[in-house]
Amino acid sequence: MTRVLVLNGPNLRRLGIREPDVYGSATFEDLEALCRDAGRRLDLHAEVRQTDDEAEMIRWVHEAADERLPMVVNPAAFTHYSYALRDALAQRTAPLIEVHISNPAAREEFRHTSVVAGVATGTIAGFGLSSYVLALQAVADLVAREKSS
Repeated sequence: MTRVLVLNGPNLRRLGIREPDVYGSATFEDLEALCRDAGRRLDLHAEVRQTDDEAEMIRWVHEAADERLPMVVNPAAFTHYSYALRDALAQRTAPLIEVHISNPAAREEFRHTSVVAGVATGTIAGFGLSSYVLALQAVADLVAREKSS
């Protein structure tokens, strides 16, 4: 079973409370269970984490790079300005899928730019929590391709 880090940035632990009209009513615990269940079906061990601390997020990204772990990352607000996170993610050694619950391109203009998208394998956004399931499917497909080549 391939271990994958599912990393979540600021305010995502407040799912279900924070702007339910944008992010839905599901909680962070619901997201954790969804990712673990989807991961099991895809032969992935999804390790879900959340932090409001940019330095902690960067340490987790370094861990993934050092251990050659695939990542699904919802940088949240870090998406739009964290060059430190972008530089850490550029050191990735395995697939990296950027994920967003809402569609940033359909929201406020400041959300239209992702400084991390350029170093990601791909981006999935706008499908609610299903964005994470789609991202895990992409990781599973990429890992399978690497193993067969």
